[in-house]
Amino acid sequence: MAKISSLNVRVVEGRALPAKDVSGSSDPYCIVKVDDEVVARTATVWRSLSPFWGEEYTVHLPLDFHHLAFYVLDEDTVGHDDIIGKISLSREAIAADPRGIDSWINLSRVDPDAEVQGEIYLAVQMLQDVRGRSLRCHVLKARDLAPRDISGTSDPFARVFWGSQSLETSTIKKTRFPHWDEVLELREMPGAPCPLRVELWDWDMVGKNDFLGMVEFPPKVLQQNPPNGWFRLLPFPRAEEDSGGNLGALRLKVRLTEDRVLPSRCYQPLRELLMESVLGPAEEDVSSPLAMLEELTLGDCRQDLATKLVKLFLGQGLAGPLLDYLTRRELARTTDPNTLFRSNSLASKSMEQFMKLVGMPYLHEVLKPVIHRVFEEKKYIELDPCKMDLGRTKRISFKGTPSEEHVRETSLGLLTGYLGPIVDAILGSVGRCPAAMRLAFKQLHLRVEERFPQAEHKDVKYLAISGFLFLRFFAPAILTPKLFDLRDQHADPQTSRSLLLLAKAVQSIGNLGQQLGQGKELWTAPLHPFLLQSISHVRDFLDQLVDVDGEEEAGGPARALVPPSVTVREGYLLKRKEEPAGLATRFAFKKRYFWLSGETFSYSKSPEWQMRSTIPVSHIRAVERVDEGAFQLPHVMQVVTQDGSGTLHTTYLQCKNVNDLNQWLSALRKASAPNPDKLATCHPGAFRSARWTCCLQAERSAAGCSHTHSAVTLGDWSDPLDPDAETQMIYRQLLLGRDQLRMKFLEDSNMDTSPEADTGKDFSAPEGACPDALAGQREAAARLLEVLEDLDQAHEAFRQQEQGKMVWAPLGP
Repeated sequence: MAKISSLNVRVVEGRALPAKDVSGSSDPYCIVKVDDEVVARTATVWRSLSPFWGEEYTVHLPLDFHHLAFYVLDEDTVGHDDIIGKISLSREAIAADPRGIDSWINLSRVDPDAEVQGEIYLAVQMLQDVRGRSLRCHVLKARDLAPRDISGTSDPFARVFWGSQSLETSTIKKTRFPHWDEVLELREMPGAPCPLRVELWDWDMVGKNDFLGMVEFPPKVLQQNPPNGWFRLLPFPRAEEDSGGNLGALRLKVRLTEDRVLPSRCYQPLRELLMESVLGPAEEDVSSPLAMLEELTLGDCRQDLATKLVKLFLGQGLAGPLLDYLTRRELARTTDPNTLFRSNSLASKSMEQFMKLVGMPYLHEVLKPVIHRVFEEKKYIELDPCKMDLGRTKRISFKGTPSEEHVRETSLGLLTGYLGPIVDAILGSVGRCPAAMRLAFKQLHLRVEERFPQAEHKDVKYLAISGFLFLRFFAPAILTPKLFDLRDQHADPQTSRSLLLLAKAVQSIGNLGQQLGQGKELWTAPLHPFLLQSISHVRDFLDQLVDVDGEEEAGGPARALVPPSVTVREGYLLKRKEEPAGLATRFAFKKRYFWLSGETFSYSKSPEWQMRSTIPVSHIRAVERVDEGAFQLPHVMQVVTQDGSGTLHTTYLQCKNVNDLNQWLSALRKASAPNPDKLATCHPGAFRSARWTCCLQAERSAAGCSHTHSAVTLGDWSDPLDPDAETQMIYRQLLLGRDQLRMKFLEDSNMDTSPEADTGKDFSAPEGACPDALAGQREAAARLLEVLEDLDQAHEAFRQQEQGKMVWAPLGP
């Protein structure tokens, strides 16, 4: 049995932010932190007080996380970025509503005394002698304290309060991981029992000391269960300051998923029911788990459910039958072919998620070269006369103000110069398209042709496929490359406009030109000849795409989503030499090209270089951030490996920005997740000048001073398949409709089954259904309810095993 915890976070937009620049505007971006660890950074939106980001992240977390924070900053080219404000959400606040948070939240001021982090290790004893009671507080060490000094470190000391007495430890200079190992003893004074409070401070030679955090224990805890272990530091208790909206607000969507995943055997009956559903008649199905899920799931949950269903069936080798089942249900209720798959139905979302799960490397191969060109060249492209900025083109060309016609002709040439290679890459990609996608499209083609065989609907079978491939796959990736991992940053406004025009053109091609010349965008007319020429080849491309041999189910046999040999991430990193031999830091890091697969982490001087050095993924024991002060460089991570003799080796790598760092950390942690003997602690610094820069210990072999974060990863298309976790989520969704199912099929079993008696009920049976069909539906419903009840009992049994364990206890190592 395991427990899972994940956060789905969407930073939508901001409003009414204060101006931080002399221009009267700001360049805002948002940093997302989980328990003071940066997990994401949005793109910067230039010159805006009402930025739109629309960025979404899934963060897999340890179960003991405490809070989520959003910091909004103004990016400055020179000097430090300005802090605009923050939003802090506790774990309890997020978990209060299973649907999560979806609202505007005002930004609050950043109070330095509230910006605490880290933990302290204490061992407390209550002693009794002839003079009365005393308290002995052993202050051993602390870790991951907030950096208060400009050097990125602190000069921490501890102050212990018990009643009216207080004592202090010594001050440890320039560290966020101090080791005191000091015992402070205080005598009990007459009066009522008092709590023990331990405060940490950063000593400053000039000005007042800076608060680092505190922990407090009530008298009852001191008497019955004296503290002994790691404890999280907290800010001083104070009321939350409300800025009244003066700092602006963010629109956020946050949902926490925490669940207990039972042993695999517990889910087998539900999995069998789900698999049986897709093999039966889809059109009359009203009582199977899949039919219930389709009726119950709405909005954002539908996309999550589609992802879980596709991954579950893909892992069982039954993704094809699942998509075919949902397609048949969609076709059965569609009368107008023009509306087929146009809504966000479960069928549409499932096909969309299926393409992302199995086709992301294919999409990258097709689109990445041209997308990079668009970003690098930064050409001004505009066809809409209402949006043309003739003065802008004058500034670019320095040849006087061009005419509107000249701008249109130049833009048309640039646009077709980008669009031509995109269309050629797509039309020539039949052999590179994953077999699973081609088989799914082949089945879709056949089903649509069966449903709409009339001659006037001959294009519907093509539109069904191109609607998914062009409109829901290629066009969104062109419009927002960052969301498909094609780029690390969002495009600037000028490049965004170019991408929008390209995406519109690809959509027109995917629509087979049905809407050309219609609507309000008549200014696209100069592009129509190119589009019509491209469209003439699309039908041939789609015919070739579905001309695939074999009756193998789409999705293939049960398998891993990403085979171990496939590269899941690659790119340039700066690697530190093993023994720099006194070289200056900037010379000790060399640029190397890295590849990561499920089996190896390899690198060479360039992508074309034949000689590669390889680190087996199975040797990785930890993947962690490195403090900026270790090398005076940002965005550095360490990969700790263990050789056959048990010796640990550390490789230091610098990434180009915080998002690149987070993505490499996540990819390496997921690749090495199955490895045994993972390290619980490590050093976030480096061993330099005969000591660790983090905790100042002089022994290279000293135990790590910070805990590792192997459970913190970012969710993406390459996440490994987890059938038990996926089935658990589906079970939770089914529980939402259990009462309706019971009312319809079981409690009504002795009632009139005529159509009039069923009026207004959910999950209604088809009109004119015969008694035998209704009896079969009741039997299927009873079987499903029995499976859900068995899972309820299994969860309750495990919950009772855990009762009594929630007591005042220190944090883990």
